[in-house]
Amino acid sequence: MYKELEKFKVTNQFSFTAEDSLAEVCNASEGSGVFLVYAVGEVKELIMVGSTGTVQNDGTLKIKNGGLNDKIVEGHQFAKTGRKYSWPAQMNKEDIRTLEVVWYETFNDDSKVIPTFVEAQVLQNFLDENGKLPKWNVAF
Repeated sequence: MYKELEKFKVTNQFSFTAEDSLAEVCNASEGSGVFLVYAVGEVKELIMVGSTGTVQNDGTLKIKNGGLNDKIVEGHQFAKTGRKYSWPAQMNKEDIRTLEVVWYETFNDDSKVIPTFVEAQVLQNFLDENGKLPKWNVAF
């Protein structure tokens, strides 16, 4: 685990296979924060970091309906379609059997950390350690 994430108390995880319904297995909250996606095989590899929620200049949070849950399930990746469709296709293409998704609420009543800031910290640490971004992160 990345040390930046240790302070967040609202967190959970779920596993997903290409045969699962992402909408059914996703237990992410409707809050705002970050999510890390790992390919689980012989080794566990971080393949993506994402976030949702925007802090406005008055310190309030702007969040789309559905928060982390909606971003994980319906967010677009690899195609102009939701992850509930594109992740299974990509998993089959890359022969990934299982994904583990770990999510953290970073901005709520107890914590006020900008989601994209946390996403950037995790990605920077990954870049420092590996010389590149996780393979499902196109750019940052």
